Amino acid sequence: MSRVVPLPARTDVAALARSAVACASASALRLSGVDGVPDLDADRIAVAYSSERWFRMDGRPRAGFAPLSAFFPTMDGWVRTHANYPHHRAALLLGLGLSRDARRIDADAEDVDSDAETRQRVAARLATMSTAAAAAGVTAAGGLCVAVRPEDRSADDSWRRHPLVQIRRLGDAPARPLPAPTALAPLRGVRVLDLTRVIAGPVATRTLALLGADVLRIDPPRLGEPQNQHLDTGHGKGSALLDLSSPAGRSRGEELLSGADVIALGYRPAALAALGLSPEAIAARHPGVVVLQLTAWGEPDRRGFDSLVQADSGIAVLEGDDAAPGALPAQALDHSAGYLLASAAMDLLGRRSREGGSWLASTSLRRIAAELLGLPRTAEKAPLHPLADAAGHTQDFIVDGIRITTAAPAVSYPGGPTAFAAPRPWGRDEPAWA
Repeated sequence: MSRVVPLPARTDVAALARSAVACASASALRLSGVDGVPDLDADRIAVAYSSERWFRMDGRPRAGFAPLSAFFPTMDGWVRTHANYPHHRAALLLGLGLSRDARRIDADAEDVDSDAETRQRVAARLATMSTAAAAAGVTAAGGLCVAVRPEDRSADDSWRRHPLVQIRRLGDAPARPLPAPTALAPLRGVRVLDLTRVIAGPVATRTLALLGADVLRIDPPRLGEPQNQHLDTGHGKGSALLDLSSPAGRSRGEELLSGADVIALGYRPAALAALGLSPEAIAARHPGVVVLQLTAWGEPDRRGFDSLVQADSGIAVLEGDDAAPGALPAQALDHSAGYLLASAAMDLLGRRSREGGSWLASTSLRRIAAELLGLPRTAEKAPLHPLADAAGHTQDFIVDGIRITTAAPAVSYPGGPTAFAAPRPWGRDEPAWA
């Protein structure tokens, strides 16, 4: 009998992780034509899912969450905030009435406190507000704050009536044979345009890069990216900056789209549609494409992250105690969505090679949460597995003169790749196919 994945929780994170990695590994096996079964190593999967715990820059760990990304008590409950990006931090403070102008937050004398002082001000302000008022105010300012809610079984049942990953044919196109696959690189010759950020999408495209795809990630120049976040999921990809809202950027973007086999979308669907980047619009202009789309909530214009979906769906209540809400031992919704979308991409590339067509594979973090909540659970958190370190399940790279330690691949099968290529520095490449 295989060992349980060492990701202790009341919900069965272990089973969710194992299943998602198994799907991606099995899809790679099918494409490669190799006989065998996926190699699902418990410790390797756990290290990959909790990668931020093992990430190092010159031997030093980096915080996974900013000080203002946390649970806070309100007058009548709890909220969860997310402020890892400067613009989200600014909007949070603006929405709570702690800043006069989100655009001038760094110059505003009110907002140059230390992280600890700012967190104290946020906590004090939220303690005077209702949960509903706090969430509404921050959301209206463009920030991220959700109520911590108990589990809603009827809502989860409704979510589970839909496939975990929904597949839809977007249009007709001629069959497009894949280059001759190998076990080591079943996606050799496949181009993937990566328009995602923050864990789930980058995990999907990192998996495709591991398997031989040529992956190019595009980010808008005006939005920075935490260095550790990019390096933890940027393995084997090109990384370029391009303003797709400008005429020149749109023109270059169309060139990239025309050369892509797979396009991964991780931004809000409404924002993408305004740029002409809805799945339907992309497929109409570029028949034969495979589109991957990830949302937080399955809604077109609602921002969200794994931690917020945990809070809203009831997971935080289940994983907490009488004193405070809790969290999963990893960003398991993100990672699972990433592996499942990578699996769908491979299956759809195979389908396109046989019957043609343009295809869409989509899921949401909320759908993944419903899946987790539908699995058996324990009354108590499982005892911590003695995984004291990640020996044998990490890789070291030198990037810009800095020694980087990251988790090694979780996907594994006979004859398949066993190591990631090095991550590239963020935004240094040209927005062009190699």
